[in-house]
Amino acid sequence: QVQLVESGGGLVQAGDSLTLSCAASGRTFSGYAMAWFRQAPGKEREFVAGITWSEGSTYYLDSVKGRFTISRDNAKNTVYLQMNSLKPEDTAVYYCAGRRGTVVIGTGPYMYWGQGTRVTVSS
Repeated sequence: QVQLVESGGGLVQAGDSLTLSCAASGRTFSGYAMAWFRQAPGKEREFVAGITWSEGSTYYLDSVKGRFTISRDNAKNTVYLQMNSLKPEDTAVYYCAGRRGTVVIGTGPYMYWGQGTRVTVSS
């Protein structure tokens, strides 16, 4: 059974940093693109960042470029999201997702999802 388990969320103040982790188990994610999405209250789930398996190419939502960094440790089957200079508008539940192939920004193509970790940024 494939599982993606996120951790690292919490309550922080504006300007603080957090690192989210997503540990994958149940299969190897070789060849899989991994991504982080987020969903704020009353809003649709949106793509935040993604990373390919082989080249490690990264993709970001415009509003997080320069503040967030996605990375992966293939040996540990773990993907990370380093979030710096957090803003109140970053408040959301953050989800890890995986799909075979390339990074895409839509939620539909992702086969595997975690349960989410909540990030709250106070002003």
